[in-house]
Amino acid sequence: MTAITHHIPDAILAAYASGNLSHPYAFAVASHVSLCDDCRAALEAHQNIGGAVLDGTDAVAVSGDLKAALLAQLDAPVKEKPVYRRQGIYPRPVVEALKGREPKWRPVGMGVRQTILSSSDAGTVRLLYIPPGQAVPDHGHNGMEMTLVLQGSFTDETGSFGVGDIEIADEDLDHTPIADQGEACICLAATDAPLRFRAFMPRLLQPFFRI
Repeated sequence: MTAITHHIPDAILAAYASGNLSHPYAFAVASHVSLCDDCRAALEAHQNIGGAVLDGTDAVAVSGDLKAALLAQLDAPVKEKPVYRRQGIYPRPVVEALKGREPKWRPVGMGVRQTILSSSDAGTVRLLYIPPGQAVPDHGHNGMEMTLVLQGSFTDETGSFGVGDIEIADEDLDHTPIADQGEACICLAATDAPLRFRAFMPRLLQPFFRI
């Protein structure tokens, strides 16, 4: 893997460590951290700080009923879940969402394909397959978009992004990502709101592809 140069901002890592990040973004952060030694170390530092804060917090008494309910849950039989590991270019969170299977790619136009991994009121997580040299239509954002490169690379107005790099795009950024030459660019993209496309055709098809 080439050196990772685009990392998770510290504030987002802190939110993830404290459990205050919505599912789409938590998914993207977990995937990036599994690939990036620097962000994994920074995350562990945040978790250690959180543990120290909890250790210094006064205990709070709970009712007998609540305590009994908690102990009953601990004693309840645990249903074993499959253990997933990284497969090829896909980090463990992606493999788990795919249940160990290959992505089922759906065409969205111009050779670009997608696989939706999760979709809810909190947002959407998808895989994108972008052929070499192909541009994603010019767009802005109604919220935040996290894009993690799993294979290949892409370039936009902010710079170049290779395997393991993550781009954080907000409402202030309008851009046209273009997959670099070589192998196809496969990305994990997490959003909490629909994108803002300038061209008519992407806007027309947007509801069908849930982009």
